[in-house]
This record gives sequence, structure tokens and C-alpha cells, in this order.
Amino acid sequence: MSGFSVNAHRHDPYRNFKFRVIIDGKPVVGVTRVSPLRRITQPVHSRDGGDSSRQRVAPGLSSFEPVVIERGLTHDATFEQWANQVYNPAGDAGVSLKDFRKDVVIQLLNLQGTVVMSFKVHRCWVAEYQALPELDANRESVAIERIVLEHEGWERDQEVGEPAET
Repeated sequence: MSGFSVNAHRHDPYRNFKFRVIIDGKPVVGVTRVSPLRRITQPVHSRDGGDSSRQRVAPGLSSFEPVVIERGLTHDATFEQWANQVYNPAGDAGVSLKDFRKDVVIQLLNLQGTVVMSFKVHRCWVAEYQALPELDANRESVAIERIVLEHEGWERDQEVGEPAET
């Protein structure tokens, strides 16, 4: 059994280096890394009053870890403009309460570039913004811009199914 229903000949799982991040309906340029989508459900422990030796465990409150998105630094101001909606650098006006939350779509692609899975991350806002990385004249690397997104959960788009591969 291969784990693939449409492409029964396939045995290899999808790779983690072909993906796309979409904000405001547009792909974000230069994204190099997205942290895992992780949900944690806290255990609730209880026991009956007359049972001193056994504890029961039930699911409790679920929470979602922040999503970190990194990309090579360019002149595209998408991350900076979004981060500025929760922090006004001028300091003379409040933050934008209208548009500071956005839904983000993360798509996984196969080696042919076809979307094979898609996840929607709900009501994200920028909790941390890194405009510049550490600058080091003794290292050769790409300058990375980074945002950390707090959000209210994610879900897989069930309408994106396994595509037929040729």
C-alpha cells in the first residue's frame, strides 16, 4: 500500500522544499522557510473520589503555536506594512484595528509544481517582525526578513485533492 489513492505507483512522500505562501490573495516573493503547523491539546486529569489508584485523562483546551515565515530580503514591503498595522512607527496614532488580521494560505507543491495540499491559517496578525538579520562580514549568506504570526487556528482545505501525476 502506497498511501496515495490516485497515484498508486507512487511510494515517496511529498518533499518539504516546494511550497507557496499566499497573503491577501497574492503569493509572497522569496519565502524560504515556514515553521510547522502545530496544534496542542492540553490533557485534563481527573479521578473518581473513591478510586485512589487510577487517573483518567480527557482532552482539554486546544491551542495553536505561532507560525514563523522567513524570506530573503527584497524591496517588497508586504511583511513590514503588515507588521506596521499593529505597531505604528510614528507613534502619533493608534494601530489599525480594521485590517491587521489576515488569513494566510500555505500550499504544498509536488515536484511538478502542482498544489497537493493547502492549509488556511485563520485571523493571523504579526506578533514579531525582524527587518534585518544579524549582519556579519565574515559569513556568506542571504539576508532574511522574518515574521511570527499569532493566529486562531488552521485547517486543511479538503477540496485540494491528490492530483494525477504524469
